[in-house]
Amino acid sequence: MVEHRRTLDFKIAFAIGLGTMIAAGIFSLSGTAVAAIGSSAIVAFVIAAVVAGLTAASYSEFASIYSENGGGYLFSARTFDHATLVYAVGAMLFLGYTGTTAFYLATMDEWFFRFILPESLHFLPHGTTGVVAVLLLGTLNARGTEESGTFQLLVTGAKVAVLLAFVAGAFTFRGPTVALGTFAAKFSADAVGIVTIAALAFITFFGFSAIAASAGEIIEPRKTVPRAIAASIVTVTVLYAFVIVAMVNSPVPAEVIAQEGETAMGRVAAGFLGPLGRSLIVAGAVFSMVSASNASILAASGIGSLMGRQGQAPRPFARIHTRYGTPFWSVMATTATIVAMIIVFIGLFPAEGGLVPVDFTVSLPGLGLVTLTELGLTTLTGFATLNLLLPLSVVNAALVYSRRRFPDLERGFRVPAVPAVPVLGILANLALISNLPVKGVLVGLVLIVVVIAAYLVWGGAPGVEELFERVVAPSGPAVTGTAAEPEEAAARHRILVAVARPERAAQYTQLAATLGRLRSDDPLVQIVTVTHIPDQTPWEIVEDTARLRTERIESRLADADIDADYSVEGHICQDVAFDIVQTARDDGADLILMGYPEEHTRIAEQVEYTAPCGVLFASGVSDPDTSIVNVGAGGGPHHLDLLPLVERMGQEGAELHVINVTPEGGPGRSENAEATISLLSDAPSVEVQNVTAQTVAEGLVTTAADNGGILVIGATRTRRLRRWVFGSTPDRVIELATGVDLPVLVYASPRGVHGPIEDYIYPVYRALTGRSRAPADAAESSSTAENQSR
Repeated sequence: MVEHRRTLDFKIAFAIGLGTMIAAGIFSLSGTAVAAIGSSAIVAFVIAAVVAGLTAASYSEFASIYSENGGGYLFSARTFDHATLVYAVGAMLFLGYTGTTAFYLATMDEWFFRFILPESLHFLPHGTTGVVAVLLLGTLNARGTEESGTFQLLVTGAKVAVLLAFVAGAFTFRGPTVALGTFAAKFSADAVGIVTIAALAFITFFGFSAIAASAGEIIEPRKTVPRAIAASIVTVTVLYAFVIVAMVNSPVPAEVIAQEGETAMGRVAAGFLGPLGRSLIVAGAVFSMVSASNASILAASGIGSLMGRQGQAPRPFARIHTRYGTPFWSVMATTATIVAMIIVFIGLFPAEGGLVPVDFTVSLPGLGLVTLTELGLTTLTGFATLNLLLPLSVVNAALVYSRRRFPDLERGFRVPAVPAVPVLGILANLALISNLPVKGVLVGLVLIVVVIAAYLVWGGAPGVEELFERVVAPSGPAVTGTAAEPEEAAARHRILVAVARPERAAQYTQLAATLGRLRSDDPLVQIVTVTHIPDQTPWEIVEDTARLRTERIESRLADADIDADYSVEGHICQDVAFDIVQTARDDGADLILMGYPEEHTRIAEQVEYTAPCGVLFASGVSDPDTSIVNVGAGGGPHHLDLLPLVERMGQEGAELHVINVTPEGGPGRSENAEATISLLSDAPSVEVQNVTAQTVAEGLVTTAADNGGILVIGATRTRRLRRWVFGSTPDRVIELATGVDLPVLVYASPRGVHGPIEDYIYPVYRALTGRSRAPADAAESSSTAENQSR
């Protein structure tokens, strides 16, 4: 069962904001800012903080209403009805977060090349360490938000300590009085320069949105998110002010700081504290950029997951990993996008000229020719900031519209002076955009147009909430009396039974109850029947059909006198497989039981590959005798995951027969029964039968039919290729078993992301290893009709 849990408390939410803000901006832009406008850099950073605070207020109010992942995209989706506008906000935020992360890690790469990597490794392309870092961070986020949050807390604490040491070094070097006097003497009156630096510095304060974008992972988000946003902005502004004071008092000349660019702070630290100080600030810079990147990846993947659920991104983006409980596909897409940006902006088209010799230039009024193939960090900063500022403007507008459209909506936090504050935020955001680097704005606008055009061509997909509807609410023994308590129901072992034909409902429900009692004394069986609704068909047309089907199932179950708590519900859906999987995910099913595909194989395969729990396909189970259980020697992950269930059957008194088939001439090869027997060690008695047959399927079915009882096998890993030629082993087993009235259960364990890929690779591996097996070895491992007992 896949369960989503909130695991991040206030200190980690605060660390997400703080860690995202104290990043490449302070370590790379502080030198550029001080070299350009001296002490006025503090004014620029305060302006950026105020502008961020205006929109942060809107974010705080929305976060006090909607406590889910998604940030500005979620707020826009809940406020506006215009799908294209909502998509544009989500796409820009996704590009903004990934672009910001690419900027952080590309800056970190510059620090690595300047201070860490030995000369012998300088042949590596720029961006190499950034790519390695994002791959590691992507893996960390894919494995779990709790681990990612703890990592964020530790690294953020370390870099705050480094910054405090840097500031202390400056005041020690100059003395407090001299330091403050030097700072006061170096203010600049360059208003244009101040606003330009403020526009660039805004990216450093955008961490507040990362908190809101991760609200679905935060404990008590309606209180925690606004507090964490306010605390992080205030803390970072104070820290930045002290860092600017320290930079102004640097013993390093301004022209040298300007030449150092992104790595100037390391040079300044060396002037204050010597080689140790430089090493300290280098470590702090790396910590900062890594933790900021980690928070941004968490936020971007949350937006991607919500877009997938809304049908505005590929639907797998919304899929939760069966083991880690994270939006695995969304994290991987986020990671791949960041890697691509680092390669393009830093590797292929850096500002100093890269691997691609052809320049693309455009002529702009007042600017002359602008070469777009010379990109680099400044352009990447402008690109990322544009894709953050535009959605922020929409969120500010959404707050004004939300107040008017939903006046009675409960708001845990209310922004004062609406609409004045959000309107001021919009104007400030637009002012900052006008001062961004031209190349960054152009690249950003081009990409925005491309992704919106692609969405309009695609048209999107129906959102999760639009795909299916519960026409008949759950009814039955499981929803009456004390069993109806949600907490009690959630704690029980739940088996979801998908029923297409009402006449089979009783037998499937009884089988589910029998299997459920192997895991729990009080299992809960959830029967779901899904009526397919064709595209462009009004839902009302099939609602009566769904209700009648549900009533027939309820009637048959009442007549069958099922000895278990069960519920029955009727759905209508455009995608039956999606309905089954989503219901299992939403209701926390531990197992899905459904009929083996006779006609609609696509439905079964989609359930098998996307289910959040194991799936058991049943065939011929009208009155199964579970006192005798036959299982193939098998192999592979599905077979091994099946064995604990078989072992429990044996512990409950069932006779267990392990059938090891050596094929004489047909497809397949003999299996080693030792692994199967070892995993059935707690069963009182296991009988091993080594048989030879024309095919594995024939050997399994013939032997199991002679033994009696049921045959249980694992799903194949060769279905993707074999079905196009002569069908998979389970398909042949089902076909043969039907002729001898042998009940068969086929188990498929949760697949995860690697499942479909493995299905293409494994047959090749098996073919190669099968050819290397000597015929004598195969003959030696089998004996016809030889029975062994243990």
